[in-house]
Amino acid sequence: MPEWLVLILAMLAVCVVVVIITVVRHRTAADDEDPDETPDVIEYMTMWIGVVYAIVLGLAIAGVWEGRSAAQDHVQAEAVALHEISERVRVYPTDVRDRIRDDVNTYVGHVVNTEWKVMSDDGKVTERGTELLDRIREDVTDYEPRTDFEAQAYQPLVDQVTAADQARSARAGATGETMPGVVWFGLIAGAVVTIGMIFALQIRRTARELILAGLFSALIAFLLFLIWDFDAPYSRGVTASADPFLDLFPHLGG
Repeated sequence: MPEWLVLILAMLAVCVVVVIITVVRHRTAADDEDPDETPDVIEYMTMWIGVVYAIVLGLAIAGVWEGRSAAQDHVQAEAVALHEISERVRVYPTDVRDRIRDDVNTYVGHVVNTEWKVMSDDGKVTERGTELLDRIREDVTDYEPRTDFEAQAYQPLVDQVTAADQARSARAGATGETMPGVVWFGLIAGAVVTIGMIFALQIRRTARELILAGLFSALIAFLLFLIWDFDAPYSRGVTASADPFLDLFPHLGG
């Protein structure tokens, strides 16, 4: 089921639940109940509960968005480091240069065409990808420079291999969900309390109030869905993409 359809159904479901509870509560209320007699302290508490929950939601959204941005940065750093390796080996002998470039292309092709799907489905990187990156490291570090020009290029190449390895490790660490379960408990419990305070205000069953209560509940449902969608940067909704690899190695796409 598409995620946009799940979102729409969840928002509609929340609206329907709020409306049903409001209607049922109105019908079962005592005849002498006066909604205008809601104590001021309840209105004050409702206001502050909404403010605190809005701050918590904002921090949660900022956190998962930052994680998603960082995940994309890891991909960019890895792709740039590999591209630098492929370009800097031009000073090496033809056989060494071609071998390193072939291994870099093999690794990038594996990441784009195979590992990316594994990350999306299983939330982890592949052992094969690790082996291919190790092969690049061996190609670079095992070569003994024969000229001063090659010696000057050697250390920068080693540094780029290290940068690619660090970026890959960071990418592997960002494949799963980042929000702890206790945070999700707080977000959901806060949503229940915040929406529940609507009924503490003894709202009437007028079309205006029902629409506002439904829209308010749907907004909270949307924000929770947004947090869930961003929580796994490589597998849900607006995901980090492999475009940096494809931009620097366009011949390896598909």
